[in-house]
Amino acid sequence: MILLFLGTLLGIIFGPALFILVPYIRNYFAGAVCKSKAKLNGKVVLITGANTGIGKETARDLAKRGARVILACRDTAKGEVAACEIRAETGNQQVIMKKLDLADTKSIRQFAENFLAEEKELHILINNAGVMLYPYAKTADGFEMHLGVNHLGHFLLTFLLLERLKQSAPARIVNVSSLAHLMGRICFHDLQGEKFYQRGLAYCQSKVANVHFTQELARRLQGTGVTVNALHPGTVQSELTRYSSVVSLLWKMFSFFLKTPQEGAQTSIYCAVAEELESVTGQYFSDCQPAYVSAHGRDDETAKKLWKVSCELLGIQWE
Repeated sequence: MILLFLGTLLGIIFGPALFILVPYIRNYFAGAVCKSKAKLNGKVVLITGANTGIGKETARDLAKRGARVILACRDTAKGEVAACEIRAETGNQQVIMKKLDLADTKSIRQFAENFLAEEKELHILINNAGVMLYPYAKTADGFEMHLGVNHLGHFLLTFLLLERLKQSAPARIVNVSSLAHLMGRICFHDLQGEKFYQRGLAYCQSKVANVHFTQELARRLQGTGVTVNALHPGTVQSELTRYSSVVSLLWKMFSFFLKTPQEGAQTSIYCAVAEELESVTGQYFSDCQPAYVSAHGRDDETAKKLWKVSCELLGIQWE
């Protein structure tokens, strides 16, 4: 009875204060907002995984800026719905959905072939799509799913489109990584998780691979007019957790503290359009500002070795 009384009393005393503070607390967790007013009329943008989540919100924002936006999606039904929605909202009729399955190199090569035949320019490539906490499975080419989709799929796509980016320079490549890279290690002795598999660690490995790819690609693209940066979007309410019922439940319980997809898209947008990043390359951002990269993620020798191994797995020569 005494505890109930005290609880009620504290609610009366502090309730109004908490009510006032809620918007400020929410704004803190929402993170930074891209303040650039840059217009993208005449620019061509390609975003993978743009039918939902931060990819869709990134597409919406860049469409509002006047860009021709290609949504590269595995789920064509959802992709077409997203494209229709963005066209209706922005009035930009240059929002197009194209089929792309990053878990199948044949699909990636077919997508790239069609893209190069239809699009004469590419100014911004946003490697956004990904899977997280996926039960052990392999892609169509036999790659562990996280590594295959999150790293190798985007590695191959970028390779196939790179000359178009160079021809369209100044151009930008944006790789969506994650804070999870801090816990990632490239296990060259068991890259495909065949000896030991833990899906959380597999996701972390794929995210540090994004960082390694960004830094090595930036080194190789010096002087071409094409920049490449990676980012952490924040902890976002999205479909990315759908393969783990436990994490999905936790996300729902603590949704107040998570970013919305629109909030999570801000750093992707910032890396794509911010004028001050025109010549910045090989960096990692979070909340629209440079962020810490793990010591492992900064290891140049690991990045070079991963590059070589990735080329071998994909059967390409990328010097």
